Amino acid sequence: MTLSVRRLAFYALLTALALALSFLERMLPIAALIPIPGFKLGFSNLVTLYALYTFGPAATLLIVAVRCALGAIFSGSVSALAFSLSGGLLALGLMTLLRRFRALSLLGVSMGGAAAHSIGQVAAAMVLLGDTAPLFYLPPLLPLSAAAGLLIGGVSNILVRRIPAPPDA
Repeated sequence: MTLSVRRLAFYALLTALALALSFLERMLPIAALIPIPGFKLGFSNLVTLYALYTFGPAATLLIVAVRCALGAIFSGSVSALAFSLSGGLLALGLMTLLRRFRALSLLGVSMGGAAAHSIGQVAAAMVLLGDTAPLFYLPPLLPLSAAAGLLIGGVSNILVRRIPAPPDA
């Protein structure tokens, strides 16, 4: 994949935006309203979905991987990298597959990605803890993830329609 400077700069901008949205989300008191460890609305997935539908899976993989790595560096936590990468990569993989089904809208793709992200994070928790106890979080986490995926998918649908890809220089 050869990239123009303009396209690479746009990917960097999207990565920075996803990182900023992730940090913004951490400041919101969501845990006070929904006290389930690991639950997030998935603001950075706005960027992931936009990139997937605008630039395709290869570019989106680059954006997700760099965002996860930078997020872990900024937070100073190796476990943050494990949770972020496991959720992000599993979500991207499933969304890439689901996107191929023409009958499934961006909303459905987003909901599937949100559920996959939660499953990836629970799997990472199981590996890091060496225990299956995190599986007990899945029954309440999956419906909440689907609802968050619906919300994020709706906003992403607007972004994909209104923000065109930059022309290559």
